[in-house]
Amino acid sequence: MAQYKSKAVTVGRPADFISEKFSDLSSFGQALDSMSAADRAKVGDVKFEKDSITIDTKQVGTISFKVTERTPSRVVMNAVGSPVPLDLIVNLTPLDAETTEIVTAIDVEIPAMLRPMIGGAMQKAVDQFGDLIAKLNA
Repeated sequence: MAQYKSKAVTVGRPADFISEKFSDLSSFGQALDSMSAADRAKVGDVKFEKDSITIDTKQVGTISFKVTERTPSRVVMNAVGSPVPLDLIVNLTPLDAETTEIVTAIDVEIPAMLRPMIGGAMQKAVDQFGDLIAKLNA
């Protein structure tokens, strides 16, 4: 199993506020709709439902992430329709009463010999997801 982590992103919201938004992922869809057209275009085709996120990409097609774990400090989503076993993890760390650090990670089961070929794309994907979560919580 390989793990790819995003850079830490700081959001000016309390951790409990962000954690509460993860109790119903469809709330992110409303935030997505209020983004500028340029930012929305960068996000691509993403759909948020109560317990899942569906992403349509040119590289791998449609992948859904279904929530399998929710705690105040961590949300884990398992990929459905992925060519390999894959988990998307969001870690929330309160820095103070009004600021939270978000780090996203992808755990993926890929053979060691393929990691050099796919590693860059996986790192880019996890960084983009981390930035998206930060923007949706800003």
